[in-house]
Amino acid sequence: MSHGWGYAADNGPGRWCENFPIADGPRQSPIDIKAGEAEHDAHLQPLRLRYDPAASIDLLNNGHSVQVTFADDSDSSTLTEGPISGTYRLKQFHFHWGACDARGSEHTVDGTEYAAEVRATGWRWWASSCRSIGEENLHLQTVIDAFNSIKEKDTTTLLLKTASSCPHRWTTGPTDGSLTTPPLLESVTWIVCREPISVSSAQMEKFRILLFSAEGEEPCCMSDNYRPPQELKGRRVRASFK
Repeated sequence: MSHGWGYAADNGPGRWCENFPIADGPRQSPIDIKAGEAEHDAHLQPLRLRYDPAASIDLLNNGHSVQVTFADDSDSSTLTEGPISGTYRLKQFHFHWGACDARGSEHTVDGTEYAAEVRATGWRWWASSCRSIGEENLHLQTVIDAFNSIKEKDTTTLLLKTASSCPHRWTTGPTDGSLTTPPLLESVTWIVCREPISVSSAQMEKFRILLFSAEGEEPCCMSDNYRPPQELKGRRVRASFK
């Protein structure tokens, strides 16, 4: 594969520090959230995620994940309330998942891994929700149905409509952190959903038809595209629940 970093043994998270020394920095993400040790903040309100499905532009296989991109030239899709001051426009959401249903999320809760994690991103703020195996998620199906059109790296397809695949209210955080992929910049404030969202095992299998590799390269299944939890290193984790 042509990209310089990835998730294999020779270019995965354990090797990123060779080219990105900040990988061992003081506020790296993801983290393991220890619910019993989080500081309860009664004034911390849930984050509201609102977006217009018509504002979704395309679905992209970028060689590391699958990403839904939104037009951010208006306030039709926004992150507001919670710890946020003002309004942040939603730019995209993307996913991390495992080769099996027992792993795939980047953030963990009390050491528990989940099958996948979805990220909603605005400028500086990243909202994240883990996904656990259960009932089929109908809101996610429109995105999954388009996967056959973007199997290879650097392929994209138009999304004429997508329903909400993220909860509208988020209940934990914020925590100072970083991007979880290179360049691993420590410029992100994370808000993580308290409760996981259900997704079926059959739906997770559809994620695993995607490829890290481009057309003409040896096929390489896209899975285990997650970074393990990093040390907290003295950071505070606040929560809106006890």
